[in-house]
Amino acid sequence: EGEDEAVRIWLEVCNENAGRKILPFNGMLPGDAYLWSKYRNDKELMNRFKEFTEAKFDKQRGYYGKIGDRTVIKNTSIIKDVWVGSNAYIKGANKLKNLTINSQEDAQTQIGEGCELVNGIIDIGCRAFYGVKAVRFFMASHSQLKYGARLINSYLGNNATISCCEVLNSLIFPAHEQHHNNSFLCAAVVMGQSNMAAGATIGSNHNSRAADGEIVAGRGFWPGLCVSLKHNSKFASYTLIAKGDFPAELNITLPFSLVSNDVSSNRLVIMPAYWFMYNMYALARNAHKYIERDKRIEKLPYIEYDFLAPDTVNELFEGLNVLRKLVAATSIGTIGDDAYLVQQGDKILNEKRSEIKNIEVNECIFENVKRPTQITKVWEAYAVYKELIILYAVKELVALTSAREIDSFQELKNQLPSSLSRSRWKNIGGLLVEDESLKHFIENIRSGKIKNWDGVHHFYDQAGKNYQEQKLHHAYASMLEVLNIASENFSEDVFKQAAEQALNTKQWMVERIMQSRAKDYQNEFRTMVYDNQEEMNEVVGKLDENAFIQQQEEEFSVFKSEVTRTLKTFGLQQEVASRETEKATKVSMVD
Repeated sequence: EGEDEAVRIWLEVCNENAGRKILPFNGMLPGDAYLWSKYRNDKELMNRFKEFTEAKFDKQRGYYGKIGDRTVIKNTSIIKDVWVGSNAYIKGANKLKNLTINSQEDAQTQIGEGCELVNGIIDIGCRAFYGVKAVRFFMASHSQLKYGARLINSYLGNNATISCCEVLNSLIFPAHEQHHNNSFLCAAVVMGQSNMAAGATIGSNHNSRAADGEIVAGRGFWPGLCVSLKHNSKFASYTLIAKGDFPAELNITLPFSLVSNDVSSNRLVIMPAYWFMYNMYALARNAHKYIERDKRIEKLPYIEYDFLAPDTVNELFEGLNVLRKLVAATSIGTIGDDAYLVQQGDKILNEKRSEIKNIEVNECIFENVKRPTQITKVWEAYAVYKELIILYAVKELVALTSAREIDSFQELKNQLPSSLSRSRWKNIGGLLVEDESLKHFIENIRSGKIKNWDGVHHFYDQAGKNYQEQKLHHAYASMLEVLNIASENFSEDVFKQAAEQALNTKQWMVERIMQSRAKDYQNEFRTMVYDNQEEMNEVVGKLDENAFIQQQEEEFSVFKSEVTRTLKTFGLQQEVASRETEKATKVSMVD
């Protein structure tokens, strides 16, 4: 009361022109920040969010700072307008001003030497130490800033770590890693499970006459060493970017790709499905790592860490259509609409198979510059994309049969919708939500049916509880679509073939995990620093004793047992075909 509106603290996330600014509040979740920053054209929704925030806290002036029980503060120079929860530990900070520092007995927050923190909210279980500078910021629970990190006008999601580097005007979803002093992230939405390498400059400052634009990166985003990217750019999930200075804006619509700048040939090179063909160990390990590092006491929102989920599977479908259209355009020209090109591309890919290796695109589809783009290993990527969709669906169907003790194929079919289509999904701060559910939710906010942030968070909770059932329906619809059959044609033979195909795909993936890790033990440039095998084993461990590989082999064994049991229970097969009898399958083309 009595203060000018200009003194209110907003976070100018996602870009530098304040066009997506959000009003931070204690208890704000990543989904809140994303919805507020994303739907700017919905003025009524924006007003409701501001009303929710103002109603959550009173406007009275004259509050004193508060220090919770069992909190220790020592050797700290300036503390002004700060509320600190219980069991916090603050030592040697330079300046703490206008902060909420949440802490509790089972999730203690710590702030260490040399930190200067101004105008921010720090949630439970956070760490900030060794010269951190943060201004206008939000740290979600169990996140960390350390070793001179700078966080400005940004929201940092749960279980994320930023060290040394500088992050400006960004909205970062949970499970983000950024450890290196010379990496820079500006004006970006990074949708979680991401990693920034040393020297990465994400958002060059500037490449236009205006403030920096925006970068939107799907989950699993991984720019490598010394990568320089321009605004505006957009990346499908699990895009790995090889070292290079990329001269123009990018729009990478092929998920799980390796993107390279081929300077010698002056072209962009994209290898779809790279992770599965050459880096399976890292992909699988990351999924498990994020689960283990999720320290949230209350798992709200529910976060999907599996690399095969509704969002990424939808991107696989989009990637399939992109490949089909490009193959058709290369082979027969661009005459005809998109549906015709997709149909012709699918026909060419299925008939010629391994003949379709690399294709060159001369239009500005993936990059905003007039130079060619080469798509490599086209047929292999096309095959892997389809196999992954089948695997995703079979895993969900087999899990359903186990959970509900289904003992016949007809009973399984009765448990599935008779009519459905593959739904669209959104990543809302790490929570995956069906598009229709999201639209209904937003309308309930606009209409006043949802009256406060507690109601918004209740929706997240319900969406998490409904997620597995909706994911099952999405998986089933995805399988029908990739097989190009209607639900009434989903038969015992179709299920049997899909189950065996999924089992072969899963075994191939486990083999790839082993092979990608074995390179570190076989490459002479990796082994040359050791005088003998014994020294190497002591330093990095024995390959055959790798705990993660053993875990993956055990998971495959469990999956194989579940598939075999399901097929036997349904009376479809006595013994699942071995991998050796499947050498002519699409997946084996990758080998």
